[in-house]
Amino acid sequence: MRITHLRRFGLATVLASSLALFGVSQSASADVPADVSFSADQTAATPGGTVNLKMTFTNNQTTDVWFVYQSVQPTWQTTQRTDLKYALASCSGTGVTCTGAGTTTLGVNYSVPVAPGTSRTVTIPVQIAAASGCNGDIAFYSYVYYEYNNSQSHKDGVFNSPTMHVNCATPAPAGAH
Repeated sequence: MRITHLRRFGLATVLASSLALFGVSQSASADVPADVSFSADQTAATPGGTVNLKMTFTNNQTTDVWFVYQSVQPTWQTTQRTDLKYALASCSGTGVTCTGAGTTTLGVNYSVPVAPGTSRTVTIPVQIAAASGCNGDIAFYSYVYYEYNNSQSHKDGVFNSPTMHVNCATPAPAGAH
């Protein structure tokens, strides 16, 4: 019986220590800004409208970033609404080029090196097709992988855009031209 109690105590101690360490590491990382942040100029649009997403990559490391791979694609929930028609029309930003404009997925390329503490911002217009369905949400996620410390270290993560709601177009009042 005694060994069983010691094992239970040991297991509980290990679990409690692990949770305590996880909690400490989470609070320490809260002070560091995200590697990628998104914003949108509006949260809703109608078919035929455009929402401008801004996405900023920030080098939070103490050394230059020498390689960055980033993609932007629709979330699973967005892909389930096949009636929503939209395209990532283009992208623009200093030190940034994109591949895949005009589709629903982009590859984002940054001119390197990206010095510590500096950012690269890209604007991505999301064009909602005039023939799009409505009363649905469009959102994207971005996977980022980058190397720093002379490519000896790397980091990656997934970041989510704001959700854009597609409203139905308001019909013109009767008798209006």
